[in-house]
Amino acid sequence: MNCRHCKASLELSLIDLGSAPPSNAYTTDIRIHAPEKYFPLRVLVCEDCWLVQTEDFTQADKLFDVDYAYFSGFSTSWLKHSKQYVNNMVGRFNLTQDSHVVEVAANDGYLLQYVKGYGIPCTGIEPTASTASAARKKGIYVVEKFFGKELAYKMADQGKQADLTVANNVLAHVPDINDFISGFSILLKASGVATFEFPHILKLINNNQFDTIYHEHFSYLSFIAIDLIFLENGLQVFDVEEHKTHGGSLRIFAQNSDTGTQPISNTINEMRKREIEAGINSVDFYTGFQKKADKIKNNLLLFLIEAKNNNKKVVAYGAAAKGNTLLNYAGIRSDLISYVVDKSPFKQGKYMPGSRIPIKTEQYLKNDKPDYIIILPWNLKHEIMQQLYYIKQHGGRFVFAIPELEVI
Repeated sequence: MNCRHCKASLELSLIDLGSAPPSNAYTTDIRIHAPEKYFPLRVLVCEDCWLVQTEDFTQADKLFDVDYAYFSGFSTSWLKHSKQYVNNMVGRFNLTQDSHVVEVAANDGYLLQYVKGYGIPCTGIEPTASTASAARKKGIYVVEKFFGKELAYKMADQGKQADLTVANNVLAHVPDINDFISGFSILLKASGVATFEFPHILKLINNNQFDTIYHEHFSYLSFIAIDLIFLENGLQVFDVEEHKTHGGSLRIFAQNSDTGTQPISNTINEMRKREIEAGINSVDFYTGFQKKADKIKNNLLLFLIEAKNNNKKVVAYGAAAKGNTLLNYAGIRSDLISYVVDKSPFKQGKYMPGSRIPIKTEQYLKNDKPDYIIILPWNLKHEIMQQLYYIKQHGGRFVFAIPELEVI
């Protein structure tokens, strides 16, 4: 396989997580006895541009289909984060009712609803029918297509260029990263600004976050890699921020290389220096990650087997993609984890892909009173523990598998 950005041959392996179905391909009662499609989940590192990426086995339109079930609006902390972002951007870049904001991967309108609240014209680009429909119900205009140069040219020709573009947690989801990023240089007005948020691979590796790896994520990004890719596709990074979301993320600010007017922040050199000191651009940084993942998997299995032998009931919370990566890599089924609870009605009544563990409502959990509940979306640890406060009242305990096994 060759690198998705620079086309160099890929030889360095970061991790091999075996095979699993796409992490958001939830199974229904009708399909519960039908076979599932499994794809290998192996991640490689480009030693030329340092883009970390999955092997090519499936296409984006097979992953983000009409049944795609990830809705951003069900996370209270993510909504708070998004609202604060909008408030900050409106002030920092003087956005008004004469401005135009475009979000790529607008999902269910979780963010653009706050832009709309300011009376600022906005457009969402969202290829999945289920989430696009939810955004339209919020009164948001949605273009239901995948984003790239072709769509960017079309919107520019229609006079729909943007003062601000938003792309949160989508850079990892695009197989053709060059076409995707080039699209922003076309869509932006001459002095427009583009922001991108994505999980930082420095945090992913240092904190053993291997469950952030799944088929829908084609790339895993460092600042060094993304700065180079942007530059070669017509964008200049002028600022970078760190955020705690998704276990540790970067927010990148970029502008057109030729026409941008924003000054270059000192944060650029500071972040580049930190990554180099950590070894992001060296082979040694990426070796040993497989052993860390195996240790987490083995410790979780030992805990589950011991709990079963002691007649303790274990369930889980959060039918999210990262949970599916962990469950399928560890080979966990409903004999060890009885069910998974999730707030989203789009997932309730279905089954986790691969493991086929049933997904229940929170009311079911309240009535059941299990001994242990594993919080799969560990990045929402405190939010979920507060939500499930009643677990401790009946003697139940919270369990986290990542970054290491913890029972609270």
